[in-house]
Amino acid sequence: MNTETVAPEAELHSPIRNFSVRLSPTPRGARLARLLATEQLRTWGLPSDPAEHIVAELAANAATHGRVRGRDFDLTMYVIGDTLRIEVTDTRGEQLPRTQHPAPDAESGRGLLLVEALADRWGTAPNLPPRKTLWAEVTLRPAMVPAPAPGGPCFGGTGCLFQGTQG
Repeated sequence: MNTETVAPEAELHSPIRNFSVRLSPTPRGARLARLLATEQLRTWGLPSDPAEHIVAELAANAATHGRVRGRDFDLTMYVIGDTLRIEVTDTRGEQLPRTQHPAPDAESGRGLLLVEALADRWGTAPNLPPRKTLWAEVTLRPAMVPAPAPGGPCFGGTGCLFQGTQG
């Protein structure tokens, strides 16, 4: 569910763009996660690379290794300052991911190596049982962070939460 929250005009300083969606832990759900993330980044005016690749790998991981029948996974993305944070939460909290170094001819096992190479930071966080969250952060270059319209409304299915202090 996407929500929109706006503080009083006097407190508008730095917008937090956020997007969250719940998807089925299937190859189709993982593919949809990548497509929705790419569209959301476009709506925010941010480049899709490398974020779409990180989302694809984390979502594929959730669909492959975090799958529990009847339980979905969540994709959340938000921008705070110059950082894009991507989170994928699945329902296999007891099964923590670990990077592998597969044989050169192996057909799988490289997803977290890709995330490690593409993200500036990544890791896992415990969640309410039985869930866990894999997260990755990408630092946005100044040209990548579009200036928000002062007092402008949020649109395109995004939620905006404005932070600031009165002064």
